[in-house]
Amino acid sequence: FSLSSGCLVKNKAPAEVQITAEQLLREAKERELELLPPPPKQKITDEEELNDYKLRKRKGFEDNIRKNRTVISNWIKYAQWEESLKEIQRARSIYERALDVDHRNVTLWLKYAEMEMKNRQVNHSRNIWDRAITILPRVNQFWYKYSYMEEMLGNIAGCRQVFERWMEWEPEEQAWHSYINFELRYKEVDKARTIYERYILILNWIKYARFEDKHGYIAHGRKVFERAVEFFGEEHIDENLFVAFAKFEEKQKEFERVRVIYKYALDRIPKQQAQELFKNYTVFEKKFGDRRGIEDVIVSKRRFQYEEEVKANPHNYDAWFDYLRLVESDADADTVREVYERAIANVPPIQEKRHWRRYIYLWINYALYEELEVKDPERTRQVYQACLELIPHKKFTFAKIWLLYGQFEIRQKNLPNARRALGTAIGKCPKNKLFKGYIELELQLREFDRCRKLYEKYLEFSPENCTTWIKFAELETILGDTDRARAIFELAIGQPRLDMPEVLWKSYIDFEIEQEEYENTRGLYKRLLQRTQHVKVWISYAQFELSVDSGERIQRCRQVYEEANRSLRSCEEKEERLMLLESWKDYEQEFGTFANKDRVRKLLPEKVKKRRKLTAEDGSDAGWEEYYDYIFPEDAANQPNLKLLAMAKMWKKQQHNLIGDPDKEIYKESSFPRGKKCYPSCPHFY
Repeated sequence: FSLSSGCLVKNKAPAEVQITAEQLLREAKERELELLPPPPKQKITDEEELNDYKLRKRKGFEDNIRKNRTVISNWIKYAQWEESLKEIQRARSIYERALDVDHRNVTLWLKYAEMEMKNRQVNHSRNIWDRAITILPRVNQFWYKYSYMEEMLGNIAGCRQVFERWMEWEPEEQAWHSYINFELRYKEVDKARTIYERYILILNWIKYARFEDKHGYIAHGRKVFERAVEFFGEEHIDENLFVAFAKFEEKQKEFERVRVIYKYALDRIPKQQAQELFKNYTVFEKKFGDRRGIEDVIVSKRRFQYEEEVKANPHNYDAWFDYLRLVESDADADTVREVYERAIANVPPIQEKRHWRRYIYLWINYALYEELEVKDPERTRQVYQACLELIPHKKFTFAKIWLLYGQFEIRQKNLPNARRALGTAIGKCPKNKLFKGYIELELQLREFDRCRKLYEKYLEFSPENCTTWIKFAELETILGDTDRARAIFELAIGQPRLDMPEVLWKSYIDFEIEQEEYENTRGLYKRLLQRTQHVKVWISYAQFELSVDSGERIQRCRQVYEEANRSLRSCEEKEERLMLLESWKDYEQEFGTFANKDRVRKLLPEKVKKRRKLTAEDGSDAGWEEYYDYIFPEDAANQPNLKLLAMAKMWKKQQHNLIGDPDKEIYKESSFPRGKKCYPSCPHFY
């Protein structure tokens, strides 16, 4: 009854039969045990009913998984049901989801792999077995089934590879026998014998030593390991034995013994078979060693890597540089020399300079190491001489080596040897860099007569080099011999071929200006203008005349501009003449009268936009392009069409002005045609 309606409960006495919570739970449990009738058999007649059935079943499986994800049987049933419908991709997805929940479940891996094998998915099966033995390498069942599958497929090499991977985990005795029987089935007696040797000679010694250690007989265990090392010798040495021996000693806190064992093994085991040994040694030093010990391990490991690189490709000079840098930082001089000798023995097979560029630095580094680190000048000299004998100077040379050798001899205060070496270099293989270096050396020694001779040789070798002429003249100028400097410049500008003639002429002109020989400078400008009519030469000439401190400088400068303007009228490049007129205009703005300014302004061209037809490479029409042209006043006078064009532009401007002013007399309505309010020429007439 609702209290809001005002009704009250009439009988508040307890019920005659009381029901407890325990009774309710017991009754529910008893009803669960009652046998329910089996569900009716359902016949599926079309695809829609089949899809509905699949949807219901999948929903039921997903609900079971959602209730308890850790029950692997639910996952397996679900995957097997999908497999029965030939939905392999769905079944695979379910197994992968299950492995995310519990990747250490052996049954799950087995069912998954068996499903792929039943459906002849060989690569998928291999993938699953590989993952299983990686995650759970101690589950022998995986290894047996994997090897059996490969053998059934006839992949003998793959089966042998699986067994080899298994043996690395040192499994129990039965696994070794399985491997041996496998090899015997295929009549591989030698391989079976090798497996027997590995099993007996390695694992039994280690097991024996572990047995002694387990029962507390430390001295006996150490003796077992020592006997094993003696038994194997250096021919059949194995890293697993030394790893076990080192771990045994580490357990007994015998750290020095451990270090000795690792170093002994690393010196004798081939580097490619000692990866695990390196790894364990590094871990040991990090745990118990000092900084020096850790560095030793790292250096030895890196040295091994560099050794492998240079063995694979002896002409990989970058690897040699890295290796030498490592050795120089850690090893003694004899070891470093040995590595350098090995490196420089790998001469490039082709006598082309680009192949020698990296190689030559091995010699340079070797010589610098001997000089700066070992401080052995005699051996340094031998290194330089050996290098210079090796280089094929008739085909190419390296000026750097010659100059370094000369500088080394100077540091040893052996000037005759330095000059002899650089003189030999210039005689055998003259190069610009060699001449420059030798001249710089003599300049520092203040041997100016030798510098003159070297410059003469240099110019005989390369007469077109303007920089050399300029430097030679500068030297004579510094020495105060202006006549010799002027003669050198005259010789230089008289050469038939020069690489930078404009720089040479500018230097000559600057030289005469510095000497205040203005008449000579004017003569030079006139001689230069006979060779070239470049606008920059004219502008420079005008600026020179303006800079001369005399009363006629303004008039002289204007005369140069006028002469330049007359000369450039026939020039095809109109921009050059425009540049000259702009410079002249700036000059007149500063120094000229109003009449002069107006005169130059009238000489300036008009900028006109034009169109020209383009032609492709094959001769076809490529369209039109716009460009700007400059029309000078004298060009406009010679072309009547330009006058007509100017008049048309003026008429158009007048018309625009008339239309824009409504108060003009021409716009009175009385003058318009009948019914119109403007002339026919107006755009609003129609």
